[in-house]
Amino acid sequence: MSKKNVILANYLDYIPKYSDNIEFTIDQDGSVTILVENKGIANKIAQKLLKKPKVSNIHLDEMGNFIWPLIDGKKSILDISVLVHEQFGDKAEPLYSRLATYFRNLENYSFIIFVNEDIANKK
Repeated sequence: MSKKNVILANYLDYIPKYSDNIEFTIDQDGSVTILVENKGIANKIAQKLLKKPKVSNIHLDEMGNFIWPLIDGKKSILDISVLVHEQFGDKAEPLYSRLATYFRNLENYSFIIFVNEDIANKK
């Protein structure tokens, strides 16, 4: 097994949960909107001068709308991948690398954290 496959396999064991400071809404049709407060001095200036919003709305795509409610602090990325494959089939391929990238992005934007930090900190 190559090093990339080992890292990906370990990443699938991670258990994501929402960050404590994240706010989101789920509409009746299942559309998820993540609400991000624009903080910092540059954002304050842009809000005053350029009429930028204090809160940005991030709308997820079809697969993101399906995945987001599955993040419960109990299911691993591997568990979620099974459900995604059942829902989207070949449309989700390449499934594992796609999910790994998706969850890395969510983590990088501080939308999620990983419950099993002992595994997550070994990156």
